[in-house]
Amino acid sequence: MGQAHQIEVTQALVQARQQRRACDASTFIDALRDAADAYAVQGLVAQALHGPDAAFPRYWKSGGPSREATATHAPLPAEGVWPSPADARRWPCNIRLIEVEIALRLGRDVTPLKAAEVTPDAARSLVDAMTVSIELVDSRWLQGVQAPALLKLADLQSHGALVLGEWIPFAARDWAAQAVAVHIGAGSPVTFKGSQSMGDPAWVLPAWLRHATRDGHAAPRGTVVTTGTWCGMLPAHAGDLVTARFEAIGEASLQL
Repeated sequence: MGQAHQIEVTQALVQARQQRRACDASTFIDALRDAADAYAVQGLVAQALHGPDAAFPRYWKSGGPSREATATHAPLPAEGVWPSPADARRWPCNIRLIEVEIALRLGRDVTPLKAAEVTPDAARSLVDAMTVSIELVDSRWLQGVQAPALLKLADLQSHGALVLGEWIPFAARDWAAQAVAVHIGAGSPVTFKGSQSMGDPAWVLPAWLRHATRDGHAAPRGTVVTTGTWCGMLPAHAGDLVTARFEAIGEASLQL
């Protein structure tokens, strides 16, 4: 019965994407039993949209509310990943929320064996570059971010699109002192300091790498992962210009 429910949720999400309209999560309130079911739906949706022989995803999101919590992960469709400055005025959206993050890029291939043994400290040596990223949070569910957690996870953890700034070499920093300013539309800029939930963007790397390589394929050099929001989820509207500036790292912008 679990697989049948996975297929039902997959069909709903694929239809929502193709028809550019949200569907009712209440229809599937108990359809997914656990995270494994949700990740299975992620894969089925990708197969439906991109074919069964699609290459290893080049872009991912990973993160969680704290180091003690279980991190979640999602592969991101490449057609919704853009260099900064980006324009999303013609991009379909059901909701518009903003997460500002640091994205990391692998500097070498990472095999499943390497992923299984890597620690947060050792994982830093696998990264060659970092950049500012803006994630546009969206949902294929009518309930948006209030949908059940497993249905949000199945829906790529409410991913809409991703904007990447200019890459700079990755280096250890005092992340607790790192400041970021976020400016949305006509509102005043909002500043955050040391506010990344894991305390260090690289902390998610071991869990993400183990998840990404769980099917036996290596994560190739150049694969990019965003690592968790510094600003929570900030509301935005069509027509807003979103700008994020990380002190001494860089900036990115997105026109909604």
